Amino acid sequence: MSAIPAYAAADWGTTSFRAWACSADGTVLGERRGPDGLTSATERGFETVLEGHLAALGLPDGAPAMMCGMVGSRTGWIEAAYLDTPIGLDGLAAQATRVPGTRRPVFILPGLAQRSATEPDVMRGEETQLLGVVADGYRTGFVCMPGTHSKWVRLEDGSIDAFSSFMTGELFQHLRTASILRQAVEGAEGVDPALPAFAEAVRDVLAEPALLTSRLFQIRAGWLLAGRSSDEQLARLSGTLIGMEIAGAKARYGDLTGAALLASGPIAQLYETAFALAGFGAFHPLDADRCVRHGLHTAAASLFDLNPTGSPS
Repeated sequence: MSAIPAYAAADWGTTSFRAWACSADGTVLGERRGPDGLTSATERGFETVLEGHLAALGLPDGAPAMMCGMVGSRTGWIEAAYLDTPIGLDGLAAQATRVPGTRRPVFILPGLAQRSATEPDVMRGEETQLLGVVADGYRTGFVCMPGTHSKWVRLEDGSIDAFSSFMTGELFQHLRTASILRQAVEGAEGVDPALPAFAEAVRDVLAEPALLTSRLFQIRAGWLLAGRSSDEQLARLSGTLIGMEIAGAKARYGDLTGAALLASGPIAQLYETAFALAGFGAFHPLDADRCVRHGLHTAAASLFDLNPTGSPS
């Protein structure tokens, strides 16, 4: 690494850790990824884990770190309080929580809460990706954020107006590994969105969302009676759950044509296919990894006074 890093950015989740050493202008100079989630960090010590990664990245002593994710949850390093929505994202960094007693300045961005009697919801980590989305110029519209707990977010001129979470990824993992459907999908390594079963499942649940649990049981029945392959049935399971998520978002928010899709890797292909089947037409693709880095840089640039040597002045 030739340049001296000015700060570190980190997305620290329940099961994973990602960190980037960045120059003052946000250029990524180095990257670290690992399975150092909250459980591992609690046992070894959060600062020990963080400093091990930052040393490997060549971060100078005293250079600050900006973090987001479950590291700021009640079970994380230190709780970064939820901020209430509706909220503008431009001032998010000013509400970051500083971790006390660390060898370098370490800040954790807050999560967001929707304190509604009928539609309560929370997010932690996604707000930083959205900060990057807004900084990129997408300030008004709907954003779909696939994941363990997918989010659908309504932005209004750079503010989060409303959002909804869907347990799509968690349900997929549970049904795949610990339900009566396990045998029907056993052996399948991944979901192929090109399989007809995926499209059929998305269309079926969009047409009749009230039949969700029946469609799920049919995955087992199709395996037992028709000998459908595990690859086909896993695609059917994925299509059913993603289709149901889209049906729920449409029921809550109405017309989602032109929504932004914030995703990276294989999951992006699944949602792109489902968006087309749902008739969304053209959509705005956004790279999730890039947006979280951009959001962390936007927060760091706002909070830290960085000089060319890489230390806060």
